[in-house]
Parts: sequence; structure tokens; C-alpha cells
Amino acid sequence: MTEVAKELQDVEPEFDGPSLWRQRDFLLLWSGQTVSEMGSAVTQVALPLLAVVALKASTFQVGLLTAATTAAFALIALPAGALVDRGSKRSIMIVCNILRLLLIGSVPLAAALGTVTMAQLYVVAVAAGGCTVFFDVSYQSYVPSLIRAGQQMDANGKLGSTQAFAQLGGPSLGGGLVAAFGAAGAMTADAISYAVSVLSISAIRTREEPPPARREGETLRSQIAEGLRFVVGHKILRRVVACTGTANLFSGMTSALAMVFLIRVLHVRPALTGLIMAVSAIGGIAGGVFAGRLAKKIGSARIIWMSMLVFSAPQVIAAAAWRGWGVLLFPLGWGVTEFSAMVYNVAQLSYRQSVTPPELMGRMNAAVRWVVWGTLPLGGILGGLLGTLIGVRPALWLAFVGAWAAGWFVFFSPLRHMRDVPAPSVAR
Repeated sequence: MTEVAKELQDVEPEFDGPSLWRQRDFLLLWSGQTVSEMGSAVTQVALPLLAVVALKASTFQVGLLTAATTAAFALIALPAGALVDRGSKRSIMIVCNILRLLLIGSVPLAAALGTVTMAQLYVVAVAAGGCTVFFDVSYQSYVPSLIRAGQQMDANGKLGSTQAFAQLGGPSLGGGLVAAFGAAGAMTADAISYAVSVLSISAIRTREEPPPARREGETLRSQIAEGLRFVVGHKILRRVVACTGTANLFSGMTSALAMVFLIRVLHVRPALTGLIMAVSAIGGIAGGVFAGRLAKKIGSARIIWMSMLVFSAPQVIAAAAWRGWGVLLFPLGWGVTEFSAMVYNVAQLSYRQSVTPPELMGRMNAAVRWVVWGTLPLGGILGGLLGTLIGVRPALWLAFVGAWAAGWFVFFSPLRHMRDVPAPSVAR
């Protein structure tokens, strides 16, 4: 029997046990992350606005700032995965959130003293990004220890909906806070959100299984290499990584260009940019809510490529927006992007968790993130450069088309012949 045939046979079973709504520790993690994601969404609006409006940053400088927020994934993700597999994921998450609280909180403090500069924003973006690397790798690797087999799609869908809800409420809240307290002052909400997350994670009772003892002669370098070999050697995982990394490259471009496009091309008032981004996030919430249902109807493996090539196709209309009522095309197209991206992310993350042995979970997530998040800063820089050279709107067209085309990586893979994700017991 071929590998693909085995995966068709050993599909993930539906789970009939206790609902995640009755699992206290998962709810604690989920609620704390909801608050934290809301705060982070405020900063996503406030940070570029602070640079564009208060510090008069150029298009290229905004692109560099966007790149700085994700640069750490390219620099430290691989060793972070090995270190996460060696220690307590819960403790790492707590420490990372404390550090992010201090870093983000330094911006409104500096603004109050009249000393905030672009240099500080770059440093805060890079350092907070480093904490995010460790937190996210730990977070994605920690969730399976709080849930039961067969609950991956449900758990990831709920967590994804939280992120999308934050993108809905966070930007509008951010716009209001920017209007009331200025862009720097609005970032105080993000700092407070990290404190809430620390308290919720600290209250979790479930303790992780201790990491396996290190083998004789095993080094950090050999552990990193083992994680990379697993991802690269898996015929489907490497296609998923190629798809996500390429999509994120172009997503980095859109993130770098979005605020500039809204404010300088469409002449949207700064306080209204948050509302526009919030409306767009409705698509992400819908994606998180319906990802599980769509996966059951279409297939939890098939939905991975369909979400990229079919659901995301209309996203390009965002780049066609014009001043006046034509501005509405931007949140509509961006909402399509959010919906398709959420469905894709829930599906591909559930697949990764299902085919990865527990002892490799941190390194697998780190290796994947090293590539897929490592392309984001490149996209930010590329967006700033192309926005300067060929214009913001043409660069935005290119970014949306490129993100859609990334879906062909997973279409031309064994996923095309599979309906459902393999059961967690199937390891590679």
C-alpha cells in the first residue's frame, strides 16, 4: 500500500468526547490569548501610524519597520525550537509575555517624555519579535498537551477565531485609542494585555510531560538538524512550507503597503484606518468559525489547497479601491484574504500536529516558522522598495496575485489525492 493510500485510510477520526468548552485549562489559555491578541492588534495599527503620522516616516522606513517585527523568525527560530523541546513550554510563554510587556510599554513611556524615535521603534520591533518567536513555537507545541486526539481542528479553529476577532475589535479599538491618546499612548493597551495573558497561563493546572532525556552526544545543532530533516524529508510538509512561505512573502508586502495605501493613496483619515481593518477582520472570524465545518464537508486535507486557490481568488479587488465609496473594495478584498488565510492556517496547522511525533513538535513548528515567518520581513522590505519604485497601487496588485499563486505548491502535492488529514497516531 502506498503512503498516500495509507493516509487516505488512516484519516483523523471525529471526536465524540467532552467539548473544549468544558476543558478548564484550554479555556484559560484561550481567554488569555484572546486578550493578548486584542492588544497586539492595537499595536499593529498604532505602531505604523506612530511612524507615518508622528515621525513622518517614508514608505521605505515603514517597510523596514514592518520587516523588523518579524525579522527574529529568520534569525532565531531554529534554535528556539530546539530549546523549546528541551524545557517547559508553559514557563517559556510566561517569560516571553513579561518581556513583551516591558518592551511595548517602553514606547508610550518614551512618547510621554518626548524621546520616542524611529530607532527605538526598530529596536522594540526586533526584540518583541524575538519574544514572539519563542512564545509562538511554545504555544503551538503546547496546545496538543491540553486537548485530546481528534480535537485539533476544533481547537485550532477556536484559537484562529480569537485571532480574527482581535483583528476585528483590535483595530477599531486601536483607532479609538489613537484618536484619544495618540498612537504611542494606544500601545499601553497591548502592554496590559500581556499581563492578563501571564495570569491566565499561570493558572493552568495541566503539567506537561517532561522532555525526553538528551541522547549521548546530542547537541543543539544536531537537534536543530533533526527537526529540519523531518520537515524537508516529509513530501507534504515541505510543500505546505513552500506554499505558506511564499504566501507570507507577499503578505509581508501587503502589510507594509496597506497603511500607506489607505492614508496616502485613498486619503483615509488615520482614525478610520482601524475601522476599515476591523471590518476586514470579519472574514477571519468567519474562517475560524467555519473551518471545521468546511473541512468535514470538503475534506480536512482537500481544504488546504482549496482555501488558497479557490477561496482567496477575489482578494485582488482590494488593490482596485479608489477614493470615496470605492474605499469599500479594500475591506471587502482584505476580508476575503482573512477568511481564506484562516481556513488554510487552521487546516495546515492541524495537519502538521497530526503527522509530527510529540518529541519533535517544537522543532517542527520552529523549522516551519523559520521559513514561513522568515519571508515576512523580506516581503516588508520588498513592499517598501516596490512601492517606492513602481508605485503603491501596482505593488499591491502584485502582492495579492503572488499570495494567491502560492496555492499551486500544495495543489501539486499528494494532498490533491487525499480527502482528510491522517490520524494523530500516523507518524512519519
